[in-house]
Amino acid sequence: MADLPSLRETLDAHGLLAKKSFGQHFLLDLNVTRKIVRLAGPFEGRAVIEVGPGPGGLTRALLESDAGAVVLVEKDARFVPLLSELDDGSGRLTIVEGDALKVREAELVEGPAHLVSNLPYNVGTPLLIKWLTGPWTPHALTLMFQKEVAERVAAPVGSDAYGRLSVITQAVCEARVVMDLPARAFTPPPKVASAVVHLVPRVDRPDTATLKRLEQMTAAAFGQRRKMLRSSLKPLGGAVLCEAAGVDPDARAETVDVAGFLRLARAG
Repeated sequence: MADLPSLRETLDAHGLLAKKSFGQHFLLDLNVTRKIVRLAGPFEGRAVIEVGPGPGGLTRALLESDAGAVVLVEKDARFVPLLSELDDGSGRLTIVEGDALKVREAELVEGPAHLVSNLPYNVGTPLLIKWLTGPWTPHALTLMFQKEVAERVAAPVGSDAYGRLSVITQAVCEARVVMDLPARAFTPPPKVASAVVHLVPRVDRPDTATLKRLEQMTAAAFGQRRKMLRSSLKPLGGAVLCEAAGVDPDARAETVDVAGFLRLARAG
């Protein structure tokens, strides 16, 4: 990796610019990408999937780390030749050209794997929901989002940022913000700051049926977050459901903790 040209030189050599339609903002400072990889590890030889590698800043740091196989999922075909230049012939690097929303991760890696990505802003939340509620469970996730989204992911009950995404994420994972990044750290700079969230799946992760009901409960409750649960959850059982779950029917969604929403999901 040390012999490679800088990321900016590589982009210039290939004549590549960020595409707004893909939500691309490149992180070109290798000191920053190495720090993110350190926060994500140690990997201890486990595979790592990176979504949206772009020019490969995180990829370079992953290849310098103790990760095993490094699998890149890149939708923008323009970057495949550039990323291919990082392949040293060891078989450790795999590049998959495709849409991460449609990829089946279990077919890309064997055994436990990490997800480490600077996610495109326009698909960050849908991808997170896919990984939280889908059939494949990563060993851990270290993901960069817009700061507002990162704060919602890790928000405690009762805070302004606490909402549906907080409940679904924290029902499945322990979540914490581990790094903040200003807009000027990116090329081109976005209009907002970013943050990195580290997520570790819980041993007592809810089963698929419970997660599906949890999605329904939180959509109804936070869709009308200023209403009492007896009203917002009326189509799903209202006060009767709340009482069966041991949740105050006069409470509002933002005051109900993750455990309370899980009881509602299981009672439903």
